[in-house]
Amino acid sequence: MGGAMDGLKPTFLMVLVQCSTGLVNILYKLALGNGMSARILIAYRFMFASAFVVPMSFILEGKRRPKMTSHILFQGFLCGLIGGTLGQSLYIEGLAYTSATFAAAMMNLVPAATFIISVIYGIERLSLTKIGMAKIIGTAIGVGGAMVQTFYKGPLTNPWTTNINLMEYFEEHGSTGHPQVKHNQLLGLLLSLASCFCYSVWLLIQAKMTQTFPYQYTITAMMSVSAAVTGVAWAICLERDWSAWHLGLNIRLLTVGYSGIIASGLMFSLMAWCVWKRGPLFVAVFNPLMLVFVAIIGSFCLDEKLHLGSLIGAVLIVIGLYANLWAKGQELKSLSSFKKSTNMNDEDSDSPGSQRISFASTASSIVI
Repeated sequence: MGGAMDGLKPTFLMVLVQCSTGLVNILYKLALGNGMSARILIAYRFMFASAFVVPMSFILEGKRRPKMTSHILFQGFLCGLIGGTLGQSLYIEGLAYTSATFAAAMMNLVPAATFIISVIYGIERLSLTKIGMAKIIGTAIGVGGAMVQTFYKGPLTNPWTTNINLMEYFEEHGSTGHPQVKHNQLLGLLLSLASCFCYSVWLLIQAKMTQTFPYQYTITAMMSVSAAVTGVAWAICLERDWSAWHLGLNIRLLTVGYSGIIASGLMFSLMAWCVWKRGPLFVAVFNPLMLVFVAIIGSFCLDEKLHLGSLIGAVLIVIGLYANLWAKGQELKSLSSFKKSTNMNDEDSDSPGSQRISFASTASSIVI
């Protein structure tokens, strides 16, 4: 029973991560509607994240982690620059030009982008085995479900209505600047696509990093500090109005506090652990769930209506996710069986060269 729960732990954690990220989407939209600059939002987010996760990394990993090399530090800097400052800035700008649901839908291209890049660089292997086809089909169904949920509405099927629209409230009350919400679907699409690419590259860098340095809190701390430094420098260069940096007891403080401490400090640490345990593609295939959570939360808080397309898309997303999880489970079973057979061969054979050949051929047949 304990072994089964340990096997399900990465799945539960990634569902929690996507739920948290969905709430961040809503808070982003509200903060932008309140007039907060996207660049300042990113700078504050990673400042809060650094203040939270750096002490945590020293407390939990300071005594047992090895000395960090210049190579590890450089990888941490790249994670902060690409996955933090650049990726988040492009994502928020795309969200400002479109909508929370559209921006979340575009992020569902991340599994496909991660899969393609992983195959190109040999991290994943393209195979027409049952496991390989399940990954390909599952990814395609998940992305297709996200597209259906975004571009097909259909009849209104909203099972509830709250008549609450926090966007209108924060645009009308307490705003100290002009709303940062704009309307340019094409530009928002291009910015969101660029953000997807950054996110995929970040996952792959993190996967490479965790192979030699499996300390998720330290990795998140390095990323947060790097993103905070580059984010603050970028914001200062472009935001010369110092009053825009003011935070009060309002939606801006809630957004940067939640996104920094919970979404970056805690959830990024969980993602780093899941990348170490299951690989970058496993983490990426959960992205479509974020759109489901955004649609549900948006219907409660932003008075966004749920249509038939949203329900069909949600079902397809879950089917695609299940196919990927099944494939990963079968892959892990194959690896476990192979390790057991290798251990038995180690006891009966004195030919290490033949064992290495056997390992290479078996691994290539079960890894996609």
